Amino acid sequence: MAYKVLVVDDSSFFRRRVSDILNSDRNLTVIDVAVNGLEAVKKAKELKPDVITMDIEMPLLNGIEAVKQIMANSPTAILMFSSLTHQGAKATLEALDAGALDFLPKKFNEIAKTSGDAGSVLKQRVLELASKKGGRATRSSFKKETPPVKSIRSATSTNTINDIKKPISRTSSFSKASGKAYKLLAIGTSTGGPVALQKILTQLPSDFPLPIIMVQHMPAAFTKAFATRLNSLCKITVKEAEDGDILKAGCAYLAPGGKQMVLEGKETNPRIKILEDDSARIAFKPSVDITFGSTSKIFSDNVLAIILTGMGSDGRDGSRMLKSKGSVIWSQNEETCVVYGMPQAVANAGISSLELPLLEFSKAILKEINYR
Repeated sequence: MAYKVLVVDDSSFFRRRVSDILNSDRNLTVIDVAVNGLEAVKKAKELKPDVITMDIEMPLLNGIEAVKQIMANSPTAILMFSSLTHQGAKATLEALDAGALDFLPKKFNEIAKTSGDAGSVLKQRVLELASKKGGRATRSSFKKETPPVKSIRSATSTNTINDIKKPISRTSSFSKASGKAYKLLAIGTSTGGPVALQKILTQLPSDFPLPIIMVQHMPAAFTKAFATRLNSLCKITVKEAEDGDILKAGCAYLAPGGKQMVLEGKETNPRIKILEDDSARIAFKPSVDITFGSTSKIFSDNVLAIILTGMGSDGRDGSRMLKSKGSVIWSQNEETCVVYGMPQAVANAGISSLELPLLEFSKAILKEINYR
């Protein structure tokens, strides 16, 4: 049975365009449209769609307020459409904080080479969110602890024999630190990452003893607004990384969208280098693999690296490089991921040594680094 989608936008042209694209996939069917936020709230409750695509600027009730009411009354996976502006970024981040799970640029052809590619991106995003059964379990998992996972998940058939290692520890409780010394915390994430990062970083103390580097798949117009938002919410300092930044304890550096962030120098005085990247060979800009790979050359075995919710497998190769040097890799468990793609890639390859629910990470990080 096809997943049901509700399309919400005050533009008849855009509603028709999105509907045509989604209906072209046999696994998706647009069951209705709404022209404003009030209508969206009403139809979400009545029709119970699997996914809602939502505009931000609409009459009567805007997209942010509509998301809040939908998540309060009839929780549903919501994909926001946003303009690639600073103001659009701020509004989208508010919508994600309100409960939306993902976003695309309103002109979503801007993230693809052709209109066909743009349609494929839209369909893929909607299918991923729909497969999470409307995001209901995911959203509630941000608000409460997840019970222990009772079964060990086997590697998928796409893994090679060399990729399949011993099972990782899948638990909702981190009880004992490894005793390792660390000099850097590195985090990679994509879909669902803004909320996940906020959940973790806001729980870290102002005197957190390590520098933090973060790679979040996000357009260039969004990363500065996202870093500014995190900085206003966190006790630690959060900034969009700039070329030449010297890593400092208690400061988190977010890779700028549309570019690559690498580390250079020596472990005693590491600095950030921001690279322009117009290569068609590299899908993600920024890329977790590229950042983690450079990190392994500088910090060797002194990194605690975490892969959070996200689509695809970016981060697997970079994490493998870190692990080969002796660093430690953790990943987010499936139950609390918006999309269990990136964490699954490192887990099934035997790279991650521990899989945790989202709300366990802050406490586990502090215990692992022996924070007083």
